Amino acid sequence: MKVLETERLILRWVESSDAEFIMKLLNEPGWLKYIGDKGIRTLDDARSYIVNGPRAMCEREGFGLFLTERKDDQSPIGLCGLIKREGLEDVDIGFAFLADFQSQGYAYEAAAGTIEFAKKIGLNRLVAITTKDNELSSKLLEKLDMNPEGYVTLPNDTEELKKYGLNL
Repeated sequence: MKVLETERLILRWVESSDAEFIMKLLNEPGWLKYIGDKGIRTLDDARSYIVNGPRAMCEREGFGLFLTERKDDQSPIGLCGLIKREGLEDVDIGFAFLADFQSQGYAYEAAAGTIEFAKKIGLNRLVAITTKDNELSSKLLEKLDMNPEGYVTLPNDTEELKKYGLNL
């Protein structure tokens, strides 16, 4: 089910049939380095991640991480969306794209569309978190007019993360 559309992209709910793509994305070097190893090794693991992660959040909150695909060929290229995370008062915008589709403006386009979606559903503020060494994500968040707000450590974690905020 389509959630939003931009000039070049469609963001839609992640389906169990997207398991092969999810397995590939969650095992990309960038995902493993900056987001972490979710232990997705098989298609069944990926389907379980979809059902218990993005789909469960969509059903519970009305938003979540959405599959991002190119309009011209319907190729899945990443995830982008909104996350209600334990340890953060506000809703968090998150994104991750296959390495082959980075530095082409897709993440910015998807995130900007997601910010507009957040406004439409009545959110007044968004935050974003990233590791201290993830310069590409930090640059993208700043390009989206998100402002650095210091650091945060999420529950059950030890890593201090950069926190950004945006009033909508």
